[in-house]
Amino acid sequence: MKNKSHIVKDVEPGSIADELGIACGDELISINNTNIKDVLDYHYLIKDDNITVLIRKPDGEEWEFDIEKDYDDDLGIIFEEGLMDSYNSCRNKCIFCFIDQMPPNMRETLYFKDDDARLSFLQGNYITLTNLSDEEVDRIIFYKLSPINISIHTTNEELRCRMLNNRFAGSSLSKMYKLKEAGITLNGQIVLCKGWNDKQELEKTIHDLATFLPEMKSVSVVPVGLTKFRDKLTPLEPFSKEDAAEVIDTVHRWQNVFLNNYRTRFIYCADEWYIKADLPIPDEDSYEGYPQIENGVGLLRSFTDEFCNCFDELTGDDREKELSIATGVLAGPFIMQMADKIMGKFPNIKLHIYTIENDFFGRNITVTGLLTGADIIKQLKGKNLGSCLLLPEVLLRHGETTLLDDITIHDIEKALQTGIRVVKSDGKSFLDAVLNI
Repeated sequence: MKNKSHIVKDVEPGSIADELGIACGDELISINNTNIKDVLDYHYLIKDDNITVLIRKPDGEEWEFDIEKDYDDDLGIIFEEGLMDSYNSCRNKCIFCFIDQMPPNMRETLYFKDDDARLSFLQGNYITLTNLSDEEVDRIIFYKLSPINISIHTTNEELRCRMLNNRFAGSSLSKMYKLKEAGITLNGQIVLCKGWNDKQELEKTIHDLATFLPEMKSVSVVPVGLTKFRDKLTPLEPFSKEDAAEVIDTVHRWQNVFLNNYRTRFIYCADEWYIKADLPIPDEDSYEGYPQIENGVGLLRSFTDEFCNCFDELTGDDREKELSIATGVLAGPFIMQMADKIMGKFPNIKLHIYTIENDFFGRNITVTGLLTGADIIKQLKGKNLGSCLLLPEVLLRHGETTLLDDITIHDIEKALQTGIRVVKSDGKSFLDAVLNI
């Protein structure tokens, strides 16, 4: 079968490709006389001091380059397809899948379910292994791709088949053993569903995952996200305050076991559990470097500590300003505490904190990253926003200014008649934005 064409979308200014005259519209044919399947082959083949690159120009003329470079130097080519190949889509019908709970008529890309091991390595995505062929497992091992992040959910094979609605979901866990034996670094994720993989099933899963140490570095336990668009889907219940406390107790008990036997806590609760249980977020040491922060594990602790460390070094002054800050329900109380600290030290700064309820997906969804432009506009219309509204960067698609519902930052500015500043999701950036805007 003919390989997918690898068309150059752009080249980085000043890069090797730029200096050689490689340009938008060119096609990469081979490196070192080897055809390229995807981005893994590409990055593997360019790791050398001397390489031969064959390029085909749009007019059909072929240029061959013999390139001398430092071993780790990139060529600076940006391809039309990020993976240089088609994305592998998910074949499961998971009972907890967030994409199946999306409303109709949103942009097409929001409905795509990826289950691609290459994205696990490149972007930190989680894969179920059900879409991973033996050949692809061998490629991961050959290229020594680490870490690979795995959506485990349960080690009960029969239960996993039912939760993922895939008859191969149980047996596919055997691929984890092959990756472990090859020394591939792994991380795991458990999306917990009430009455399915919690309680004794969670105990069994955590116990079984101990066999993957030390190659498996961490496992997160996150609560299922339930939107209001669950018509004709498997009925699932939200976790109560008491449920959340029980989950935390289970995870903390196992953390002590792992600490005593392996010198790592290994398993971690997402921040949402502590908020739901009305319990304090653990201290920084409890997160061991935040290996699962992208899964919302320790994000609030990291944000708060970074803010406090920077804030404690400041001396108050008489600068004067009035700003507003929009955030989700989960982070709202923490942002309010920080705002109170700022206004206490800087008496002429006035901050309005607005916690936005998620009417779009339903009020069970409390994370800031899933807020929409429509909810922000509706709930802030007519409110005192001061001279500027601060919005967190997690609201936006990477590198863009568009929220989930296709409303842009400019649309919000126009609707609310105020300037907007997008702020990175860390404590220092938040403090800098408030004080220096």
